[in-house]
Amino acid sequence: MGRVNRRILTLLAALIPVLVLGVVGSAVTVPFVALGPGPTFNTLGDVEGKQVVDVEGAPVDPTSGNLNMTTVSVRDGLNIFEAFVLWADGRYGLVPRAEVYPPGIPRDQIDKSNEQDFKDSEDSAELAALHYLKYPTQVQVRTVAEDGPANGVLHKGDVLVSVDGKPATSSKDVVETVRGIKPDTVVPIVVRRDGGEQTVEVKVGARPDDKSKGYLGVTPEEVPQGPLDVTFNLADIGGPSAGLMFSLAMIDKMTPGQLNGGKFIAGTGTIDPDGKVGPIGGIQYKMIAAREAGAETFLVPADNCNEARQRIPDGLNLVKVDTLDTAVKSLGDITAGREAPSCG
Repeated sequence: MGRVNRRILTLLAALIPVLVLGVVGSAVTVPFVALGPGPTFNTLGDVEGKQVVDVEGAPVDPTSGNLNMTTVSVRDGLNIFEAFVLWADGRYGLVPRAEVYPPGIPRDQIDKSNEQDFKDSEDSAELAALHYLKYPTQVQVRTVAEDGPANGVLHKGDVLVSVDGKPATSSKDVVETVRGIKPDTVVPIVVRRDGGEQTVEVKVGARPDDKSKGYLGVTPEEVPQGPLDVTFNLADIGGPSAGLMFSLAMIDKMTPGQLNGGKFIAGTGTIDPDGKVGPIGGIQYKMIAAREAGAETFLVPADNCNEARQRIPDGLNLVKVDTLDTAVKSLGDITAGREAPSCG
């Protein structure tokens, strides 16, 4: 009987640390999040019965193949075991949670900021594509601050023709023109309203952040002239990195032929209204997602090339892009069987 008791005690002594480790490992969360491949969407395709990039009011050319935007997944609230399994998987990376969710900032505020970044990327993508296509645009008033100098004089929806004698060719031009006007100066502004043009006058105020520069208290936005209406139908996605692929999808739909040659192209990159492509985060995870979805070519922002070539998925060709123009040209080279600029 003594031997049996000793065996039981020995077994318990061996099992107790294992049980404790199991309880602790499954109950204690780590201060890290796991980044990995996220969903990828064909910007030429449909999602939930709607076109991802829906162009109305202009002729649309048939498209085929893929121009996929890519995303990064974020897994939060990991316990010790989950973190270890994801790290060992090789497709995920662990980063301090504070890098993704800064302490002191509510989670919903971070999510709203990411959603706004995505909305801004849609606006920039549309403008970049319109500028590339030489499609006519106009500048209109999106909002008027209630306490701004232009309140009651300019109205939401007014089309700005000129400010202080200078043509309103873009939102950037309007902002720069107003900033250069000395506060308390009365300036003429030509607007198109109710089907006709008229001149109004506004006494320019001082910018809240720099009293030496002019301020109207309006938010100008550049929009297409005519009936063109572009809608981006992706929800629950944050960040600005889909801009390049949205622009390419618009161009493919609004020009003859197939921009991608019917091939499976994926990519990422921010874009500004002038067509400059900017870097993004999580490039290695986006490349994995693209390759697993079937892509053979991946468009990489030039500033991400060094990081991207450190871990290239087998069978994926990296193409370096720095502007929308070079991205379109590179796709033409690929379609024609020519070499395109590479990150390699």
